[in-house]
Amino acid sequence: MSNEVMHHIACKKGDIGKYVIVPGDPGRVEKIAKYLDNAKHIATKREYVTYTGYLDGVKVSVTSTGIGGPSASIAMEELVMCGADTFIRVGTCGGIDPELIPGNLIIATGAIRKDGTGREYVPIEFPAVANYDVVHALKTAADKLNKTSYLGIVECKDSYYGQHSPDRMPVGYDLKNKWNAWKMAGALGSEMESSTLFVVASTLRVRCGSILLLARNREREEKYNTGKISTFDTTPAIEVAIQAIRDLIASDISNNG
Repeated sequence: MSNEVMHHIACKKGDIGKYVIVPGDPGRVEKIAKYLDNAKHIATKREYVTYTGYLDGVKVSVTSTGIGGPSASIAMEELVMCGADTFIRVGTCGGIDPELIPGNLIIATGAIRKDGTGREYVPIEFPAVANYDVVHALKTAADKLNKTSYLGIVECKDSYYGQHSPDRMPVGYDLKNKWNAWKMAGALGSEMESSTLFVVASTLRVRCGSILLLARNREREEKYNTGKISTFDTTPAIEVAIQAIRDLIASDISNNG
């Protein structure tokens, strides 16, 4: 079993560090891997691209999860089988809170479970909550690097176009009503993976957190008549995740030493 190559991510034990950064986009993996020392490409299969290198002498990996909960859950399951136990999702999101500005960073403390994958792990009453240690490390890193960040709840859905084109969906009435509910309740942004990752991490007894670049905020555009404003430069989110991993490594060594 120790030499078994995972069916989907094409990695095995020894390939993966305990700490893993998990972007959705396979094209983002190499960019993140450049922040690691001696990073090497491990495998590419389907939507899963993996690099492994080192931070402060400790093995760290980067693996893409693809879009949505099903592929994200497969990635986390197989990465844990390979020895990983701490995950940080680096991704993008749209805005729900109109006061947030594109380019701001959102550190998810929990997620609204609109995904279907998590329902095949635990009932919907079980919350999708980020690990406290990872959230604390991300917020500390963002402050240390002078990056504007917000802690809060994000919505996670399975249909990208259900959010962006609700009027043409037969269930558009429900989509719009729930969107307004999330906004009234104080949700910050909308994306597609964190809720699944948080639920799967809970069931596997591993740590997971998310840091998201607010790429565009249509709610702000509508409220303030700003016109379209967007940014897709994930560099600030990556830099915060890298610093958070460094801090988690140092903390783990101190606590276990």
